[in-house]
Amino acid sequence: MYCKKISVRDFRNIEKAEVEFCEGVNILSGRNAEGKTNLLEAIFYSSVGRSFRGAHTPEIIRFGQSKAEIEIEFKDSKREQNQKLKVELYKDKQRKIEKNGVKMDKLSDIVGVFRAVLFCPEHLSMIKDGPAGRRSYMDMAISRMYPMYMHSLQRYAYILKQRNTLIKNAYSDRQTFDLTVDLWSERLAEEAAAIAEMRVRFIRRVSGYVEDIFNEMTGEKEKTVLIYKGSSGQPEEEYLDREKTKKRYLELLWSNHDREISAGATLYGIHKDDIEITLNGKSSRLYASQGQQRSLALALKLAEGEICREEFGDYPVFLFDDVLSELDETRRDYLIHKIRDKQVIITSCEEGLLSDTDGVRRIRVENGKYE
Repeated sequence: MYCKKISVRDFRNIEKAEVEFCEGVNILSGRNAEGKTNLLEAIFYSSVGRSFRGAHTPEIIRFGQSKAEIEIEFKDSKREQNQKLKVELYKDKQRKIEKNGVKMDKLSDIVGVFRAVLFCPEHLSMIKDGPAGRRSYMDMAISRMYPMYMHSLQRYAYILKQRNTLIKNAYSDRQTFDLTVDLWSERLAEEAAAIAEMRVRFIRRVSGYVEDIFNEMTGEKEKTVLIYKGSSGQPEEEYLDREKTKKRYLELLWSNHDREISAGATLYGIHKDDIEITLNGKSSRLYASQGQQRSLALALKLAEGEICREEFGDYPVFLFDDVLSELDETRRDYLIHKIRDKQVIITSCEEGLLSDTDGVRRIRVENGKYE
């Protein structure tokens, strides 16, 4: 898959732009705050229907405007014709989405249509930071391949919110809590079991790629293992049995009402889960060097692309937001070598990046304009 062209209007600081890309390496170069990351954000938005910066729609629309537009033209290995995806964002009404001129009902329908993998400086701390970043990595990667997974996450988030509200109100309304909490627990456990199973299957697939990429990158014979760690305390293998997982979560949710009321929140579920990443049998979060942790983070993102290729027959578009400047020479050289047969769009403040490489398209960025 590759992105041929993107047209953007009134998105961040971009008043109007139309940018064409080559099938290989594309470099967006320029000073900070000129619009490099904004264009990457627009491309990523076309892939998952949200900003990787966590911005809400009013923040994305250019100051003084009420509407923003993104239209992306792309090609994949399964279709001869170019595909088009258009998103219109409004400050005061529902977003509009079209694929090849046909309206799409929900924003979540956009997921999996155009596939892109993002790697930004924040991801470099994925290994050493808390579980939230690793859960986000899993959820984003799986959603791009299986849109039904995102729907399950959305249902889970809604159920969790309702159950947490019930818990918080339990002190003032214990009767309502006692009458309805089991219903919400049943629904939560059912969605949790489905999500946990898909996460474990993904982690098992990605683990082999991470180990191969990590060894290739570092030139060392080190053993890397990824294990799914759920809040239910089950062995990883048991999460593949949905009924067993549902039963286990229900036991925990039914038997810990007083603890949850004291905590004011649901204490068990996939919102508490994590990936344990070990290096030579030890926790990479605690014992890996900074260089090893960065290598593992890079391996996770590259492995995400490999799983996508395995699933759909072609690589996603790789988006690298100012990452090369954060990597040491060894990891930078490895990444450059690894991306040569893929479409990559890189932002950089370095004018001479990959200056000795043929087939690189260079796009100068200044004040929201691209030349």
